[in-house]
Amino acid sequence: MREIRRKEKAITETSEMKGILSNAKYITIAMCNNNESYLATLSHGYDPDSNVIYFHCANEGKKIDFMKKNNVVWGQALIDKGYVPGKCDHLYATTQFRGKVSFINDFEEKRNALINMLRKLEDNPEEVINEQITEKAVKRVCVGKIIIDHMSGKESKA
Repeated sequence: MREIRRKEKAITETSEMKGILSNAKYITIAMCNNNESYLATLSHGYDPDSNVIYFHCANEGKKIDFMKKNNVVWGQALIDKGYVPGKCDHLYATTQFRGKVSFINDFEEKRNALINMLRKLEDNPEEVINEQITEKAVKRVCVGKIIIDHMSGKESKA
């Protein structure tokens, strides 16, 4: 892997990179198939212990087509810290990652991935989990996971 050019902006602590993945509102992933690239922004859940990102989507579509033909994705989680007026600077923290996508078929793993996502996204997750994570819903939805094999981080500080 090529190292970051601006070393003073590098995030070197894995815990910081995992924190960004845990706290970012969404991730953007880049996919490629037959020299054609595609980007998708996803809501997600992140399991720092297994270093896996979970996402849900429809069972068909361009994103699924790309990932089934080439399961390697690159992605980024961004924490936007805002523009600094008068300084011509924008503050942020990012984690970039590479990983391989697979789709979850096991009922319990899929259910746990959905619960992981809801606990991240919802203000009152237990209520939504009880209402929405039914056997029918779990069987119907497509859940993917990105097993991360490389991470790097970058931060612009004031």
